[in-house]
Order: sequence, then structure tokens, then C-alpha cells
Amino acid sequence: MRERNIAVAIVLSIITCGIYAIYWFIVLTDDARLASGDQQAPSGGIAFLLTLVTCGIYGLYWAYRMGKTITTAESKNGIAPEDNSVLYLILQLVGLGIINYALMQNSLNAIARKKAGAQA
Repeated sequence: MRERNIAVAIVLSIITCGIYAIYWFIVLTDDARLASGDQQAPSGGIAFLLTLVTCGIYGLYWAYRMGKTITTAESKNGIAPEDNSVLYLILQLVGLGIINYALMQNSLNAIARKKAGAQA
């Protein structure tokens, strides 16, 4: 798990017509899964395929579930947990998934910084 620059990720997602956003979706899912220790959650690749096969319906569940997973990860890493599950679901529902990615990445970056500080 590493810290990622949110602005660069958004720009790359736009420039590549969404291809980088697919990669970002996958690594976000994997990083959240790793940070929370939730081995029952599907990997990023599986989550992407399920979203694709269900024409985005699984993506709604994914957004909500990521909120719960990130909350767990924050708790485990000594950060005050903030449950944004419903916010992520609503943003995904109205087609603002890229904002979800940015918010999720911000939370994961905080966890990565906390871990890096603890290791130093």
C-alpha cells in the first residue's frame, strides 16, 4: 500500500479516457482490503469484473462496502474512523464515481502516512 497523488490520478483518468480509472479502481480496492485485513472482500480485479458483468449494479454495492472497509482500516490503524458508506453510495448512484475514488484515496493516503510514520 502506498500513497498516491489524487490530482495526478484524476488527470490521468481523464487523459486516458477512463483506462487509468479502471486501474485506480482495482488498486483502491486492493489497498483497502490490505489495510483493513478483510480477506473475505473480493480483490480489485474481481470487483471490477463483477461491476462490468452486472452493468454497474455491483459498483453500487462496491462503493458502500468500500466505505465500511475503509472505516475498519482507519480503526485498525489508529485513525478516528469516519463512515462515508452512504456518501459513497449516493455519489456512485449519481455517476460521480471519480469523486468517490478521490475521497477513498484520501483516506487510504492518511493510513499510508500513519503506517510510514510508525515504521520510521
